[in-house]
Amino acid sequence: MAISATINYSDTFLSYYADNNTSCVHAIKDHSLVYVYAGKLIVEENGVETAVIHSGECVFIRRNHRVRMTKFYHGEEQYKGITMTFKRNFLRDFYSRLDRKSIPANTTPPDENVFPIELRPDITSLFHSLTPYFDSSVQPTADVIRLKEQEGVHCLLNINRNFFPVLFDFTEPWKIDILDFMNENFMDNLTMEEIAAYTGRSLATFKRDFAKVSDLPPQKWLIKKRLEVAYNKLKNEKQKVSDVYVDVGFKNLSHFYAAFKKQYGFSPAK
Repeated sequence: MAISATINYSDTFLSYYADNNTSCVHAIKDHSLVYVYAGKLIVEENGVETAVIHSGECVFIRRNHRVRMTKFYHGEEQYKGITMTFKRNFLRDFYSRLDRKSIPANTTPPDENVFPIELRPDITSLFHSLTPYFDSSVQPTADVIRLKEQEGVHCLLNINRNFFPVLFDFTEPWKIDILDFMNENFMDNLTMEEIAAYTGRSLATFKRDFAKVSDLPPQKWLIKKRLEVAYNKLKNEKQKVSDVYVDVGFKNLSHFYAAFKKQYGFSPAK
């Protein structure tokens, strides 16, 4: 069984440990800089392998994008990674303090969403200065965290001037089609707040927009969708109840039985 631990400092720095290969989908709400301390990381976008990150290397992932991240043992190295996220308010404040003469003109934001970053002294120094905190009971102060965030942004701007229009784009997040997203991700364990964010909306805007495309509230729509897919798997694909309820997104077997019987009038076993 995989064992993992996440240590979170000010919602900005996280450490992830796993005792075997682990794969999961991440919806990247904020710009993220991921450093592989040990092991190997593969990042996929839309089912296509986009980046392979080894120990000592880094990858920058643009906000408002979904990627699959698979963490691997490498040799006998257990995967260990550190993620630094750059929230919009922090970047606004950082931008307001920049010397305008240092901001390059006429830079075009790149089309890519995932940017592998080769081994560099500035990146290595930044993340190596953080690793002692993950093996110690001493926590960094909020001021230290903020200084490290600032250092991270400076590193990115030094690497490529095209990070200026990426990091300092303060337009409203894009919106994607709600029902397309829900149909693709109904089995995921996502809160309404997370679904709203991943479709580029506040929770209030998400609920208003959802009401325009469905007569059901979002949570009831999800349950109905899961039950419809479960019904098909049970009746037409002859799958087992014990497999189906997990596949369609239910955490609890008794909850699945109750919801299924309420919708169809008989138990999923029948």
